Amino acid sequence: MPKQLCNLIHGRETHIEYWGEFVMKHPLPTFDENARRKWLEKQHRTENIINEIYAVGNPRYNIPRMNFIKNDEYSILEERAPGEHLTAELYKSLTRRQQYEIIDSIAAFLVDMNELKPIGDIVSHKICEDIKFNRLDSFVNNKMNQWFSLSETNNLARIRDEVGVFNYETRMAWSHGDLNSGNVLYDPKSSKISFIDFAEADYKFIYRDIFAPLQIELDIWTPVYEAYVKMHNKDAYSMLSPRNPQLRNIIKYRLITTLLRRIIKASDDLRTNPESQKSIDNNHAKVAFIREQLKKIEYVEQLIKSNTK
Repeated sequence: MPKQLCNLIHGRETHIEYWGEFVMKHPLPTFDENARRKWLEKQHRTENIINEIYAVGNPRYNIPRMNFIKNDEYSILEERAPGEHLTAELYKSLTRRQQYEIIDSIAAFLVDMNELKPIGDIVSHKICEDIKFNRLDSFVNNKMNQWFSLSETNNLARIRDEVGVFNYETRMAWSHGDLNSGNVLYDPKSSKISFIDFAEADYKFIYRDIFAPLQIELDIWTPVYEAYVKMHNKDAYSMLSPRNPQLRNIIKYRLITTLLRRIIKASDDLRTNPESQKSIDNNHAKVAFIREQLKKIEYVEQLIKSNTK
């Protein structure tokens, strides 16, 4: 196979080369032998997960497969997903029919993932356990007022307090675990949607993937949930009706929790006493990003409130 190197990426763990319709992956060259072995174990686990969801054979979506893993060379060769990352900009450029097909495909994928393994029993879940709540609390109490107004700080404190006490009934289900635009590709020419990067797949609370970052970015969480409810195995487990008042708060705080996770990560990078222009610029970028997430939280709250009238 002739080498067609199109790009080179250094991520947190993986060195990636694009070879035409294939992707070659290696652990980062800085990894020691122990880290390389752990990387390889993760790839084998991911391969098993990919093979399981691929075996479902649902034509509504595509799962690129691993062609081979070479243990002695610490390398894997994967199929390359066609198209580009499914961002809000791409989604808005598509026809209504393509958008409906995407919603249908996402819901079908979520149902298939959740039903690959037994669904858990109903349990009471405290949603603040899904985020690094102590870090959020520390940011609001100790750092936020250095970059944000009193009203912004008080508003996030209110949200923190509401999230801190909210709990709801849910189930554990087998999930992708990292459903964002970076892990979903779409090819407008073939109308093919592909799901990649199953490294975080595990049992998680069922609403987490349904109201994931991807659905937030595309602003399609309601139609995806409605499609999911129609498709899921009603004999195996029940899901709240889209018109159920209890669902509104679940949606609200699931979406807010996803946005809070971004705020926490950005706040960790803020430097109280920046010593270089690079650190100052980084602070400005992080503050702007956090403000963007706060506006999204406000949008979610207003939307949920208007739907209750």
